[in-house]
Amino acid sequence: MTWTNWAENQTCAARVVTPASEDEVVAEVRRALAAGSGLRAAGAGHSFTPVVTTDGTILDADGLRGIVHVDTARGLVTALPGTTVAGFGDPLWAAGLALANQGDIDTQAIAGAIATGTHGSGNALPSFSATMRACRLVDGHGEIVEIDESRPDLLRAAQVAIGMLGVMTSVTIEVCPAYRLSERIEHRPFGEVLADWDALFAGHRHFSFFWLPSEASAELYGLATPPGQRMTDTCYVKVYDEAGDDLPDDVTPGRRVDRSYRIYPGEFDTNFHELEYFVPLERGREAVEAMRELMLASQPDAIFPLEVRTVAADDAHLSSNYRRATTVISVSGMPGQDYWPYLRAVDRLLGEFDARVHWGKLHFLTREQLAERYPESEAFIALRRERDPNGVFLNDHLRPLFE
Repeated sequence: MTWTNWAENQTCAARVVTPASEDEVVAEVRRALAAGSGLRAAGAGHSFTPVVTTDGTILDADGLRGIVHVDTARGLVTALPGTTVAGFGDPLWAAGLALANQGDIDTQAIAGAIATGTHGSGNALPSFSATMRACRLVDGHGEIVEIDESRPDLLRAAQVAIGMLGVMTSVTIEVCPAYRLSERIEHRPFGEVLADWDALFAGHRHFSFFWLPSEASAELYGLATPPGQRMTDTCYVKVYDEAGDDLPDDVTPGRRVDRSYRIYPGEFDTNFHELEYFVPLERGREAVEAMRELMLASQPDAIFPLEVRTVAADDAHLSSNYRRATTVISVSGMPGQDYWPYLRAVDRLLGEFDARVHWGKLHFLTREQLAERYPESEAFIALRRERDPNGVFLNDHLRPLFE
């Protein structure tokens, strides 16, 4: 059948199956090995890159959903790989727990979010991948492998593996005590955000913003704008801090107070294709200024908002945040238009800042750049070859980088 991702920019003709148990996953991997064909796992299909596409078999994780175990004392939760980010909200809250962070889309499958290094925002808050403490997967030998903190090198490889070590059948992540958030959304001039840069990012649990290059920008993401206010060269600022018990719930738009997992998600149409690069935290302001100059000077048709966030450092081999905190810069192109020249210009510019990529977003990373920008990429490749010597989990997108 034809498989298509969420953004409808990646499609392939493949055999698509929906296993309902670990045994069925094992059987499918062994079938692919016997046939000498490729196999890729699919979560919710939220990657803009062709990480899932194959002419072999796609394992849809939709049949493997649900929370398996909650360890309240240790702050750990074990879930099946197709469990959505949203699926953690109510069950964790009932146990007095919560995800420590999440992004503004909560429909991704947890295994896919971990595999690609998906994240939220906050100087002190790492990605989903960094919270993984254990997993079970079916490797390229068709065998079940248990990975936990007793095997640190393998765990660090598995935390951001883009599905190349095997098919996850369960995952254990670290969570935190339940908390509520207060929201403050406002518009500020770009120069004002620039002047207060360090204080804004360091002074809040979550601070992020969309820079709007034109009057039409806000509407593309459904961002509410004050009536009569000019939007060009302003920032749609999002600030979230923990709410104390003395602060009651509030549903006022832009000033909400609620459970964390209810505050984080936004609603987005699939009217964009996104590139997202990570630069060292201390160079974030410089990189954003350079991006603004590029867009205003030479990209008059690039009217999608420029999103800016921060993420804490972690230790996973292929992490975009490997041993450095980062500023995350996201740009988008309009489906149906030739946005590639623009995205390539962004790639060249942010390459000057030693940018790493989001594995689920559009990018132009080469094997040479992988070696330069990801210090443990060769260690990952060695483990990948050990766990999948036949390359069953590679595809045309991943093979040039990781074979």
